[in-house]
Amino acid sequence: MTALAAFTAAGWAVACWMLVRGLRRIPRLSTAEPAPESVAIIVAARDEERDVERAVRSLLAQEHPGLEVVVVDDRSGDATGAILDRMARDHGALRVLHVASLPAGWLGKNHALHEGAATVAADWLVFADADVIMRPDAVASAVAHARGRGLDHLAVFPRMIARGALLNATVGVFTVLFALRFRPWAAADPESRAHIGVGAFNLVRRTAYEAMGGHRSIALRPDDDLRLGRALKEAGGRSAAAFGDRLLAVEWYRSVPDLVRGLRKNAFAAVEYRPWLVAVVVALLLAFHVGPFAALLLTEGVARLLFGAAAGLAMLSLDRSAGRFGVTRTSALLYPAGALVVAYAIGAATVRALWTGGVEWRGTIYPLAALREETGSALAERDAAPGRATPG
Repeated sequence: MTALAAFTAAGWAVACWMLVRGLRRIPRLSTAEPAPESVAIIVAARDEERDVERAVRSLLAQEHPGLEVVVVDDRSGDATGAILDRMARDHGALRVLHVASLPAGWLGKNHALHEGAATVAADWLVFADADVIMRPDAVASAVAHARGRGLDHLAVFPRMIARGALLNATVGVFTVLFALRFRPWAAADPESRAHIGVGAFNLVRRTAYEAMGGHRSIALRPDDDLRLGRALKEAGGRSAAAFGDRLLAVEWYRSVPDLVRGLRKNAFAAVEYRPWLVAVVVALLLAFHVGPFAALLLTEGVARLLFGAAAGLAMLSLDRSAGRFGVTRTSALLYPAGALVVAYAIGAATVRALWTGGVEWRGTIYPLAALREETGSALAERDAAPGRATPG
């Protein structure tokens, strides 16, 4: 038991060091003057009547001359389309597109963003979610940051609003796992396979977007934001991440059940639809993220001290991550509870997909066979590509 405790503590020491060091390498956006290049914001909205008006108003208030805002109403069954049409009559900068049906071979959101991007000719495209609230200088600051560093793609992390102690802890644990899995600080290294994308705010240079084949190249990817970043990087674009917690915010999920339902979309996709890998991920979550806390009650002596050190490092990791992503830091006290929710959400999403034979999202079921075929083709193309990036 002492050997296991030592291994767990050592693992958390390495993970905490990587996380703290890595997150410090990601810059925070600072206020900047608008660039001379044109910008268009593209938003896909489906059944967003609760948040869409406030979010779109924040987009229309952006301090960037000639800014275009295109919102695509993707087969909404609520008042989203009517709200957008009313706003468009009052705001000349807002253009609303309505999608009545989904073509075969497309995920709804990806098709909507593809349709929206096809209607603009701006130098820069911002792909944003329909519930993100931006400060008036958010777009100008992001474009200036990307231009100043010669980037083709900038993924901006928003401040993540989570109401309630358990939801805060769950979102906090998710940010820790996300950062350790995708290493967003390494996305800017052209020699690394690390890539990044953020649904709340993906800024893309138009020429790079066209070079990657647009959203058509990720047509059936539920994890569209991350895959956009990977496709751009593999097409030769320069990509990086930045924290924009002072400039934009989003209430990712309103409750723990909402989060569990929300992860049905992309939890299985994140491991390329491989059930055995889900089993490994869930086992590691329980062993390393819940185990040390449980072991404090079951061990004694040196083993308890080592497990205590592992638990402390886990909470320190969440505290450091929370400080960057805007999650309440006191949620670190509920770390094992948040980890259990994440493990359950991943496992439940996988079981549901395997049981039903597909991934359900926003009222549409996407067959698992088609999603797997799309993933297999993408992986084969990546591995066959000459001069692909080396692991880093």
